[in-house]
Amino acid sequence: MEFGVTIPNNWGVDNPQDVISFGPLAEALGYDSVWVMDHLFNNGYIRERLDDKPYYHPMATLSHISALTERVRLGTSVLVLPYHNPVELAKYAATLDQMSGGRVVLGVGVGAMAPEFEALGIPLNQRGSLTNESIDVMNELWANEDPSYASGRWRFDDLKFAPKPRQTAGGVPHVPLWVGGSSPGALRRAARRGDGWHPSGVSAEEFAIGRQSVRQLAESAGRDPDGLVMSARVEVEAHGHPSSDRAADRARLTGDDPAGMIAGIDAYREAGVEHLALALNTGDVARLRELMQLIAEDVIPQFK
Repeated sequence: MEFGVTIPNNWGVDNPQDVISFGPLAEALGYDSVWVMDHLFNNGYIRERLDDKPYYHPMATLSHISALTERVRLGTSVLVLPYHNPVELAKYAATLDQMSGGRVVLGVGVGAMAPEFEALGIPLNQRGSLTNESIDVMNELWANEDPSYASGRWRFDDLKFAPKPRQTAGGVPHVPLWVGGSSPGALRRAARRGDGWHPSGVSAEEFAIGRQSVRQLAESAGRDPDGLVMSARVEVEAHGHPSSDRAADRARLTGDDPAGMIAGIDAYREAGVEHLALALNTGDVARLRELMQLIAEDVIPQFK
């Protein structure tokens, strides 16, 4: 079982150097991956938590961390694909994958913040099809020497696209796409288009049920279910409060209880989680460092 930890790009930490310092710390402590989150506006529950404090761009944060680390994987949990131009994102992800030595994992999802969609001029009811097309566009640009694509949204032909990602899938340049969400649409998307499933806020029991569905859907689509990485992001309560109002009733672990964390993580392992991203829910820099070290020393060794 592999373990990742979130970087507090979404916690209003005033000093960006504090934010990026968690990348080298995670690598030094033996974590397998670091993860950042994605919103463009501080709206809804995010505004309630941050008001006008900084929410740093996920890809910029990972880019800086990549230059300070050598081994740890660099993940998004998750990028809201409808917010991003897929050609620009494919270029950014491929560039970062080359510069980092092939360490990028794009966790992707459809999003749910209606005010944010409205502010960006993106129809909320088209988010599913936008996400599917964005995945298809990025895969086309990464995989083919002479990429071409045609739809009502995007159209390109007779061009070159470089760099390609450093990583490959079946010998073809590719950045792994782990699909977030636990809705029926998300399960289908993970099974048919993803390289992994990466839900957040689901219990171990819910994960086991979803995992079975994704595997069955993948097999029905003619894909090898064993080729899909089964991952989850799980909330870790750090100061007696969850990371957001939305997370208040979600499955989560308690950072002050190593024995309880071990039992909770073991349930996810039994449910089939191969890569667990721990979302540490605080913007208190000192507390984050303490919690990361506690988990690295007292919890993770039980699963290695």
